Amino acid sequence: MNSIPISHRKIIQPTDRGLYCEAGGFYIDPWHPVDRAIVTHAHSDHACFGCRHYLGSRASRELFRLRLPADSEFQYLAYGEEIQVGGVKISLHPAGHILGSAMVRLEHRGYVALITGDYKLGTDATCASWQPVKCHLMVTESTFGLPVYRWEDQQSTFDALNAWWRSSSAEGKCCVLYGYAVGKSQRLLSGLDPSIGPILTHGAVENGTLAYRASGIELPFTTPVSDAAKRPSFTGAIVVAVPSAHGTPWMRRFGEVSTAMASGWMTIRGARRRRAVDRGFVLSDHADWPGLLEAIGACEPEDVWVTHGYTSVMSRHLESLGYRATALSTRYGNEEGVPSDPKPD
Repeated sequence: MNSIPISHRKIIQPTDRGLYCEAGGFYIDPWHPVDRAIVTHAHSDHACFGCRHYLGSRASRELFRLRLPADSEFQYLAYGEEIQVGGVKISLHPAGHILGSAMVRLEHRGYVALITGDYKLGTDATCASWQPVKCHLMVTESTFGLPVYRWEDQQSTFDALNAWWRSSSAEGKCCVLYGYAVGKSQRLLSGLDPSIGPILTHGAVENGTLAYRASGIELPFTTPVSDAAKRPSFTGAIVVAVPSAHGTPWMRRFGEVSTAMASGWMTIRGARRRRAVDRGFVLSDHADWPGLLEAIGACEPEDVWVTHGYTSVMSRHLESLGYRATALSTRYGNEEGVPSDPKPD
């Protein structure tokens, strides 16, 4: 790891608990329970369970209630709202990853650090769109930080998904579509055409969907599988489920099925074979290679710290573009096991 300038250490520094702001006395997305945490979004690899005090975006309130301990203290900021803690100006800005996801802007004595958490560019009906934030230091993810990862237009993916559902329905099958319970599943639901047939949800997906609806996000009507258990047939329906349901006894009730996974990893043909699904749809809630480079360019940092994913590849490429880049080791998503990593995609 490159040395961190002494002038910057009070605003942000890596520790064995995650990124720490000494001047403010808080962590950003800590890996272990701490006294004060700023959380970029409600996925479990960023929202550590058991902290005493959490700060997050106002749009993430319902998801925090769903996933974090009720006896903790919570503070919420609107996007762009600013507070000061220990001489550090803190504001949150849309990351475009999932509902309520935020980038954390820290300013101390004129120096600005931006911690992105997870992010993606482009539009998404289920969350606020990513916005650039000028900074001196940018901490960026690199989950899909290889040139091979380039996403297709979202609507084209939704059209292909609905065509698969329609075709499978005509063949007398039930479709089972796998996506992460919070974020990915709700984005998938927003792209489904309910005129094709009934939309059913795994219990974990339904819990996330209820939190999205409570946050004002409009989604098609869904029926939990538990409420539809006595249906005479699931033919023509689509079931949005978590990947861990694949191949379990829970699947038997649906009869003849066609299965699919929606993930950025589906870019690589072998990933679909490992998942043992019939179809793979490339849809990710993370930035692809061009998106990462576009975002970094738009934020105009002098220094870039690269986390979560293909850190060395991305940092070397950034150095070739003239940035001072550093690959950071993190608890989740380092290169040794990226495709099998539990990090939501």
